Amino acid sequence: MIILGIDPGLTCTGWGVVAKSGSRLSHVANGQIRTNAKAAMAERLVELDAALTDVILHHRPDAGAVEEVFVNVNPQSTLKLGQARGVAMLSVARAGLQVAEYSTKLVKKAIVGTGGAEKAQVQAMLKVLLPGVKLAGEDAADALAVAITHANMLGSHR
Repeated sequence: MIILGIDPGLTCTGWGVVAKSGSRLSHVANGQIRTNAKAAMAERLVELDAALTDVILHHRPDAGAVEEVFVNVNPQSTLKLGQARGVAMLSVARAGLQVAEYSTKLVKKAIVGTGGAEKAQVQAMLKVLLPGVKLAGEDAADALAVAITHANMLGSHR
């Protein structure tokens, strides 16, 4: 099973793809999508959708998972994050995949063992769980963590 994880953001959206075979996980790919900060909001959302669609068409995932929005101090930032998240969910759903959603705290707990883990701890565990992985950046690392969380949750439902 191929699983796509997405860490949505308007400025930078991370994506990560893992393969699950039984209880084994392996890294397939990861990356980051940056939108043009000078473009209009609608153009940026179209740009994000097109890039995510390309990732989906290239890797052909069987499942998709998106990190839930957390509330920022700045309501404008939260709204922009929510719009990017909506586009991410739409891109996955349009491909005919169910969209799983996981909170940041749950993802950190699934990867590190504590919901209050730091980003550096998550990245260190990713290197243990996916030996040899080269992370494309923080957002890509977070997306891989979302994909692994979904892989683990699928296993716990059987």
